[in-house]
Amino acid sequence: MQTLNLGIDDAGRGPVIGPMVLAGVLVNSDVEKEFKKIGVKDSKQLTPKRREHLANIIKEKAETFEIVLVYPNEIDENLSDPSKPNLNTLEAIKMAEVINKINKGFGKIKVLVDCPSTNITKWTDLLKTKINNLSNLEVSCEHKADQNHVSVSAASIIAKHIREKEMDKLREKYGREIGSGYSSDPATCKFLEKHWQKHDGDGIFRKTWATWKKLCSKKEQKTFNF
Repeated sequence: MQTLNLGIDDAGRGPVIGPMVLAGVLVNSDVEKEFKKIGVKDSKQLTPKRREHLANIIKEKAETFEIVLVYPNEIDENLSDPSKPNLNTLEAIKMAEVINKINKGFGKIKVLVDCPSTNITKWTDLLKTKINNLSNLEVSCEHKADQNHVSVSAASIIAKHIREKEMDKLREKYGREIGSGYSSDPATCKFLEKHWQKHDGDGIFRKTWATWKKLCSKKEQKTFNF
């Protein structure tokens, strides 16, 4: 029986607004070759329109795929409580969730993960403890896997595409001035400065992020500066 490749990647790990998205794409070697021919590569090297086009093909051609969304409230809940997982651990839990959903009824699978941690060995061992069934899996984690493996590139495209769709929903509700959601985006920073109090309880902000904390700190200083 042919070994299948399961590529896993995330999008939106760092933004101050919106969810983190994790995706897994299971493919055989023939489909991987087809993906490579049509230009499936690291999602950051593609335009949003091209990502959308390729995402539709990937969903159609893959053996299967899974998506897990982690919203700001869940991220904050974990990062603000020392007894709960940090972001690397939370991501290991969520990536294992993707693997567990996919690993049903297939034979041997090679799992390729774009590692979010600087310590690949330690994080790989952590990930394995969260996987329900390792008997048919070969798990490999590495940096820049989205550039080096087509299955991971496919996962990065799906994750990025879904993240963009989630941001589109927020733009429809809050206006385009919300920007990309990244703190490096001037539009997003301006939106935060203008509207952070108004939308404080909407669950769209990651309040454990330094960007949010600095903003609130500045606001408090202004409020109490008599």
